Amino acid sequence: MRIGPWEIVAILAVVLLIFGPSKLPGLAKAIGKSVNELKEGLRGKGTREAEEASSDSEK
Repeated sequence: MRIGPWEIVAILAVVLLIFGPSKLPGLAKAIGKSVNELKEGLRGKGTREAEEASSDSEK
């Protein structure tokens, strides 16, 4: 079962009603950041905290 364009429009309308237009930019930013972190983790780059810890220990 595939999600069609009308289902996407309906989902976006519900999200708009729940969160309101003032909170949508922050919500979109948080979702984008989460997706990027997930992709980095799947690529095996690790977390930023681990990279920072290793750079701090080298000093």
